Amino acid sequence: MRSKTTLALMMALAVAVSSHAQNAALTPEDRLDIQQLVSKYAYAIDECTNKGYDYADLYVPEGAFLTSRGGKILNRFEGRERLAEAARGGMPDCKDVPWAGIVHMLVNHVIEPAPGGATGKVYLIAIGLDGEPGKVEAQGRYEDVYVKTPNGWRFKTRTHVLTAAQQEVSRGSRPAPGK
Repeated sequence: MRSKTTLALMMALAVAVSSHAQNAALTPEDRLDIQQLVSKYAYAIDECTNKGYDYADLYVPEGAFLTSRGGKILNRFEGRERLAEAARGGMPDCKDVPWAGIVHMLVNHVIEPAPGGATGKVYLIAIGLDGEPGKVEAQGRYEDVYVKTPNGWRFKTRTHVLTAAQQEVSRGSRPAPGK
């Protein structure tokens, strides 16, 4: 009886260790691929290519982008069509996005292994606000859930989180003529 109990405990421990190792392991290539995904995000949102569908394709088909203010989710864009709409700033075309002229800089990226993939967080710095090329603003951070697909790493969710003291972000609208 004692050997059966010992064997059962050893098997349970082996399964637990194996499961932990699977969840805890991200290869250097995984980390680089996730970093590339995050970099592609900045270009896709800034350039709004392919009417926002290049941005949408950075997510899994059922992926979601969320905005959060004061700890509450305010907006949810889920699925390819809604994600492309988010990339266009709700506009029918990319030419009128509210952040026109802004460059998104994503810095201090932290990636952690997680069950089913990985999680990450990265600060968002916007440059070129209000049509002024040198105007810079910290605009909170993104909190991400990543999954590995046959097409590489993709966002499952990306949540834009503003700092507690920040209620809104500046826009990229160009200054009125004569300014």
